[in-house]
Amino acid sequence: VQLQASGGGLVQAGGSLGLSCAASGSIGSMHVVGWYRQAPGKQHELVATVASDGTTTYAESVKARFTIARDNRKNTVSLQMNSLKPEDTAVYYCHARWGQNNYWGQGTLVTVSS
Repeated sequence: VQLQASGGGLVQAGGSLGLSCAASGSIGSMHVVGWYRQAPGKQHELVATVASDGTTTYAESVKARFTIARDNRKNTVSLQMNSLKPEDTAVYYCHARWGQNNYWGQGTLVTVSS
């Protein structure tokens, strides 16, 4: 499975941005799909995931601001980001996991200006 992320860009603090990840194959069988991010000088961190049963997980820092959704028919995973903060600036990576197999997209840069 190949993952192609899109939707990054520059936005002012308080604004919104939507990310989308398109999979080359079916994501319906994936146990978990989600988004991670890496800010300059910081470690890779989980942003949000959604499991095959619909269970979602969010980092504390993005709860109530970000919403993740998976569409198994369209083979896409989206991340709606609202009330963006400068500390949300990072490269965002799409991720999918099937058993022990992990798949990563190429990353898309999100820059939030203050």
